[in-house]
Amino acid sequence: MRQQITDTKINSHTSGEADECLFEYLHAEMVNYALNKSCKNKEGEEELSRLEWMGFSVGYRIIERLTREWNRFKDELDMIKFICTDFWSSLYHKQIDNLRTNHHGVYVLQDNSFRLLNKVGTNNKQYLQESPRLLTFTCGLLRGSLANLGIISTVNAEISTLPSCKFHVQVQRI
Repeated sequence: MRQQITDTKINSHTSGEADECLFEYLHAEMVNYALNKSCKNKEGEEELSRLEWMGFSVGYRIIERLTREWNRFKDELDMIKFICTDFWSSLYHKQIDNLRTNHHGVYVLQDNSFRLLNKVGTNNKQYLQESPRLLTFTCGLLRGSLANLGIISTVNAEISTLPSCKFHVQVQRI
């Protein structure tokens, strides 16, 4: 007798929640792995650099897929706006809350409720000091996506209050 296979449709809402959890758990484990290795050898910069490089590679590939059907961007600001809207939405299911620029190659992207910091304790100085390490991968994501668009940059993260964070993008002019 043939075994009947039942069609198990998964609710798209449930699938989306599962995707979010998987991304958050994967990110947490990558950070834990990097931080545990850095505690063992006292040279945490090397492991954080690897974590940033992983983010760079992922960001480079994701932006390639997202812009496959798009026309070329007019200028640097349009590319940054794309990062703040479409790119950020595809990863974190929301747009960047605020974008500021001095029109000389410095951009500040602010997320007032950053998904990867939502579960971190609020108003605790210990968490506030350790939280920038949680953003290393995301800094790499931004740097990689911008590199694929032709913008060479450095990206740093700043956290003043949890779960809000700012990403400072400094475009390197050649």
